[in-house]
Formats: sequence, structure tokens, C-alpha cells
Amino acid sequence: MSAQRILLVENIHTVAKERLEEEGYKVDLITHAPSEDELLKILPNYDVLGIRSKTEVTKKVLDSNKHLVTIGCFCIGTNQVDLLTARERGIPVFNAPHSNTRSVAELVIAEMISLSRQLGDRNTQAHLGEWVKSAVGSKEVRGKTLGIVGYGHIGSQVSILAESMGLKVLFYDVLKKLPLGNAMVQNSLEDLLRSSDFVTLHVPETPETKDMIGARELSMMKKGSFLINASRGTVVVIDDLVKSLQEKHLAGCAIDVFPEEPASNKEKFKSPLQGIPNVILTPHIAGSTEEAQYAIGLEVAESFRRYLKIGSSPGAVNFPNVDLPVKQGTSRILNVHRNEPGVLGEINGLISKAGANIEGQYLSTDEKIGYLVMDLHSSQAHTLAADIEKLSRSIRTRVVY
Repeated sequence: MSAQRILLVENIHTVAKERLEEEGYKVDLITHAPSEDELLKILPNYDVLGIRSKTEVTKKVLDSNKHLVTIGCFCIGTNQVDLLTARERGIPVFNAPHSNTRSVAELVIAEMISLSRQLGDRNTQAHLGEWVKSAVGSKEVRGKTLGIVGYGHIGSQVSILAESMGLKVLFYDVLKKLPLGNAMVQNSLEDLLRSSDFVTLHVPETPETKDMIGARELSMMKKGSFLINASRGTVVVIDDLVKSLQEKHLAGCAIDVFPEEPASNKEKFKSPLQGIPNVILTPHIAGSTEEAQYAIGLEVAESFRRYLKIGSSPGAVNFPNVDLPVKQGTSRILNVHRNEPGVLGEINGLISKAGANIEGQYLSTDEKIGYLVMDLHSSQAHTLAADIEKLSRSIRTRVVY
């Protein structure tokens, strides 16, 4: 196991490297987001890949690197990975859905106040030597209505913080969610847009959320309201947002994510939103606090450790979740196979033929694959695993101890 090599890209917090090296793994850390061509060149040297939001792990990359054991997204989103192909190759993909929740929520609250007080413009003017002391258009957020689209981990945290500041909170989610505090669920996105002074978006990138906020939706928002997007860049039609701002329908916006973003800090950033009054633009930093990146590094590193060492897969977004306690004095074989009738019988037949005694066995499946974890009393675990690997419907098999 100590020979396995891990590549961490996009300047993942060094705590992940430290923790994994403590486990005996060889870890390399690079600061940029590798292109597809670069991944094709360097990944044959690694068994595990850790990325953030910029690195695209495509079907071509996965097809050319079938040896990869697992992939970790050191962030919330996983849409940058071809999850279906990874599953077909028996590669679980882990993420960190909880670690940056507070950081994103705090930024949303800060941006809401900043927009309402026009702090971005006042700051820029003061730096330019202009003294614009005026209350015109500057308002408190207390007593206003915040509409939250997507009431998951982040949306619900924003809800709690906003209500403590005296805002009325509405939310809309395609899934049934339990309201926190006095937050009130809305029957439709349209109802929320029409009723809110601030609208904040906290949805994943899916075909359903692509261009979810366009000219039609923006026109439904109250005149003089504000839009905040710290979710995914494809959710808002930027050209339509620009028009709404230029026509003074919206009073401002804060955007942290964009349809196209620079791959590194060395590249220039361009957006049609630049130069428009009361528009706050931030470089995808909602979850980028030292506390959040440290916690994310620990969370995904632990997922790697548990999967590589004992085969535990809870938290994998594209893979059956199995967490079988370790049994002392046994060998553990892991097998990923196509989910078809008779596979378990074939595997157990090989185990019986080898005279091995099964101490623990757990099979979990989805519509495409099955994941089998077995603890055996056998001195021939590696030989048995090789035989299981040869079965026509096996995808990958390994022995972890």
C-alpha cells in the first residue's frame, strides 16, 4: 500500500498531503489545474487523483487511466468528473459536502449587506479620492425578505444567519425540506422571485439548473432587488443579468461563479458584468477560507485513507456505499463487478473451492455495478483475488490487508 502514489492538484491544502504521507503514501502536490492533455501525460504515474473545481476529468482521461483507484473532489461539486464512466471503471469519487458550508454562508450574508449599502462602489470611490457621503439607495437589511433557492447544507445555514439579523426568509427546493426557524417554503421558484428583496442561489450544476435564471426569471424579481450567486456559473444567463442591471430593474448583484473561469491566478479574468455599478465580482472564493480548505483537506484525505486501507466507501457520489468493520486476523478482498444475476454465486464458488472461510461479507449494488467486501480466513487471498478478477463480469479486484 505504501507504494501507491497520489496526485493533488489546484493547490489543495497541504494538510491533505501531510495526512496521506503519514499513512505511507507518496503524494505530489501541484498548484494549477491540469489540462486534459497534461492529465493524459502524468496520470499513468499515479493511483489516486485529488482535484478541486477547475480540473476536468473526462471520459478520455478515465478510459486512458483505468488503473486509477479513486478520485477526490476537494470541494462540494463533482460535475467536473465524468461520474458515469468512473463508476463503470470501478472508481469511486468522493467530495466534501459539508466542510465549507459556513464559509459560503458568511460570504452570502456579507454580500447581501454590501449590496444594500453599496459598499463596493463606495470603497472604489474612496480609493480614487472621491468622497461620496450619501444615504440615497443605502438601506438596512433588517426587515427585508431573503429568498433562498436550494435549501441544502449551505442554503439552510444562510437561512439561520439571515433570520438572526431580522430578515424574513423564504426558500424553494425541488425536494421536500424541513424549514429551520421561521423560514417559509414557497410552492414555486416564481413565487419566491416575486416576493424577495434578495435572492441567493445554492443549487448544483445539473441539466435542470442550467440557465435557470434568465430574462424571464429576472423580470419576475422585484424592481430594486438583488441577486447573489455562489453556486455554479451555468445557473445564471450573464447577458440577461447585464441587461437587467443596465435597465435598473435589479439594483445590484454579487457573483462568485462564472460560466467560464480562469484556470489559474495567472490568467486574466473577463466578464460582461465588469464596470457595472453595485456589482460585486469575486473569483470563486465563497468556500475559500483557511478554515474551510483545511477542513476539506482533512475530509477528503480521510475518505481516501478509509477506501485505500479498508475499502470503506461511504460518501462516494457515484458508487455503492459500504462500510464493513475490520475483522482482526482476516484478509479483506474488494471486488467491483457488473450488477448482473449470478455474480455473487460465482465468487462464492471460487471461495468455497479454495477452502476459505468467510468471516464477513457485504454486497451493495446500484443499477450498474455491485461492490463486494469480504473478510476471509485464507493464506491465499492474493491468489483468490486474482481468480475473482478473471471472472468475465469483474471490473476490478484488490486485497487491502
